[in-house]
Amino acid sequence: MTSDTIWTSTDVSKATGGQLSGVPEQWRATGISMDSRTTNKGDLFIALVSDAGDGHDYVAQAFERGAVAAIVSHKSEALDGDAPLVLVKDTMEAMKDMADAARSRTGARIIAVTGSVGKTGTKEMLGHAFSAQGQTHYSRSSYNNHIGVPFSLASMHAGSDYGVFEIGMNHPGEIVPLTAQVQPDIAIITTIAEVHAEHFTGLQQIADAKAEIFDGMKSEQGIAILNKDNEWFDYLKGKAEDKGLQVLSFGTDKSADARLVDCLVASNGNRVTAEIMGEIISFPMKMAGQHIALNAIAALLAVKMAGGDLAKAYKALGDIQPIAGRGKREYLDIGDPKNPVTLIDESYNASPVAMQAAFKVLALIDPGRGGRRIAVLGDMLELGSKSAQFHKDLALPAQAADVNLVYTCGQFMKGLYDELPANRQGAHKDTSQDLAQIVPDVLVPGDVVMVKGSLGSKMGVVVEALRKLPSQYNEKSGNTGSGSGKDDLHAV
Repeated sequence: MTSDTIWTSTDVSKATGGQLSGVPEQWRATGISMDSRTTNKGDLFIALVSDAGDGHDYVAQAFERGAVAAIVSHKSEALDGDAPLVLVKDTMEAMKDMADAARSRTGARIIAVTGSVGKTGTKEMLGHAFSAQGQTHYSRSSYNNHIGVPFSLASMHAGSDYGVFEIGMNHPGEIVPLTAQVQPDIAIITTIAEVHAEHFTGLQQIADAKAEIFDGMKSEQGIAILNKDNEWFDYLKGKAEDKGLQVLSFGTDKSADARLVDCLVASNGNRVTAEIMGEIISFPMKMAGQHIALNAIAALLAVKMAGGDLAKAYKALGDIQPIAGRGKREYLDIGDPKNPVTLIDESYNASPVAMQAAFKVLALIDPGRGGRRIAVLGDMLELGSKSAQFHKDLALPAQAADVNLVYTCGQFMKGLYDELPANRQGAHKDTSQDLAQIVPDVLVPGDVVMVKGSLGSKMGVVVEALRKLPSQYNEKSGNTGSGSGKDDLHAV
């Protein structure tokens, strides 16, 4: 196996029990793909069948993009008769089999993260921190469900030193099979909050569901890292200790193993001072908010317990930029290059806790000359019977952040809109598509606009509409410039 090869045809056939056919029968894959649109040269394409569609309809496209082979449950008439295939009974089960095989063959130290909020951000920080220690595999997306976890695991190179996985859930029992596959050596629970609460009767049920991550761990060496500041710390600690795990903590509490000593929060990032297992460290971050700093020290504690170099880890965290949908900032020139619109893309997810944290960060960003703070908000989903009240309760945090105008869409955000004073009401619409038609027209140079909502609220369409503003301005004015400012942020 060459250094960049993840799977050989022989290994795939052995793992899945699949039958090899086509030419060449022997091949090597440097990656795997389940989306023909993002398939890269050298990938093994897996034709999954789901509510989103049948991957068998796109096998030919995957080959056109450079796939070396495809895992299928039947041959498509659109394919060349000699196309290299792995025939299996069920492609989803085949991917799970590959995930199991990938876990069995690796000697990597495995770290998994779950929690009500902060999973993806913490996963990203873990990925960067461990990459500074050695070859590290971690998903670049929020692949944390029954499809994403086995896909991420099956994508891991056998020679990896570390593997980082995000595990999510919407129902009780969903984490159990995922942690059984991942078998983490270290597990982090970021926090317990009323997020994805629709299918739970209360916070204890949510805590129980998150504690399922302990089920797949090896008790003789497993480490659980828990949020000391969270009211469910003692409960989760008991759950972990019942499994024979070592429990460590992070937070602002003076007794925490990883303690946030100080966090200077500015509009463009944090200056973090922390004590990790008795070692005092200080470092800058290009992401703002105390919640970011807390998840960072959880990641650093994991590095410490894995035997890594703490200095290399926190230096790596200082280089992380906010990502699209999760706080990425862009600067849009709509007629005054020295006074751009600041766009904050928080469109990927939303919860009461995350909304309040986002408002706190927004409050730190001063608008430019003649500008305003504007929030464009879509429904927070899967909050259950308290959903209406959770939305109304955002009115005070929005005003405390001195948000000048609030634009909302969705049935629940109407409650927030109605709670606001008239001078802060922008407009309420039924859908994000409707907002995308009006919000671009109200922006002026110097505005700071944050777009946030649950993924199902489709607030990304508003972000895309705003991103088009510079080119639209240039077309009207005859300006040939790019119109888009820098998107890098400097840490304090």
